[in-house]
Amino acid sequence: MAQLATDLIKLNNLQLAGKLVSDELLLGIHPSKRSGTGTEFEQYRHYQPGDDPKRIDWKLFARTDKHLVRESATESNLQIRFLLDLSGSMNYAEQNVTRLNYAKILLASLAYLGYRQSDQMSLYALQNGTLQTLVPAGAQGFQKILYALQNAQAAGQWLNTSPRFPEFYQKQKELVVLVSDFLQVGDEWLSLIRSVASPRREIVIFQVLGDQELAFDLSGFYRFQDLETGREIELQAENVRQTFRETAAQYLQNLDEALRLPHVQLIRVKLSDPIAMVLREFLAKRNV
Repeated sequence: MAQLATDLIKLNNLQLAGKLVSDELLLGIHPSKRSGTGTEFEQYRHYQPGDDPKRIDWKLFARTDKHLVRESATESNLQIRFLLDLSGSMNYAEQNVTRLNYAKILLASLAYLGYRQSDQMSLYALQNGTLQTLVPAGAQGFQKILYALQNAQAAGQWLNTSPRFPEFYQKQKELVVLVSDFLQVGDEWLSLIRSVASPRREIVIFQVLGDQELAFDLSGFYRFQDLETGREIELQAENVRQTFRETAAQYLQNLDEALRLPHVQLIRVKLSDPIAMVLREFLAKRNV
């Protein structure tokens, strides 16, 4: 059963939460297309005529009554850069789930999958207009990424409208995964994506939004606070509901159009979405 973000966050253990999500995915879809008879377990698939019966998992058959064959993966050596938005708006929360914790579990889950197929992984933070290297590519990258994620704190603004990051001018083929709310004052986040876009770089953006940020079905009098600047405003929710919904819908539509770039994929996620479901759909599209 897919784990809700609230259940995973209650575990208060990022490594366990990421492993639970990843293990759920390993029975179905895995991002690597390379499979064979290696030592690293990749996934199960249904037995087909011609398969060696020795590859059937008989213990699993006893539990499920299904003939499933174990497939193994060779090392993919994919270069993966994880980017985490640490601006203050990532502290936004609904139903005791913060956007930041949701992002941490999502990245931990992807890092676990990368670890299982021996990918080269690194982690960066985007905060106060700068790119901070939290974990460079290297040995024990997975454990270092988990530690860095566990300790990451969000604060401040992202107002860099002309990003120049030499780290992304390398020519190797790589996957860049950005987790952010992608909420802009101007076009600062779009400028970042355009600056690092490259034919040799696949960019996947997980835009994590609250259900109320999309639906805004609140009723009554509220004091809203900008989590990046601290500014507050008091409003009657019913008086601004329609305007808010129209403005939000227009913004998201404009963003969809602006990010229709080669090798760039935008995935919009709600805080109530089970992380395993989100990643399963993403990996399924990558395996098409």
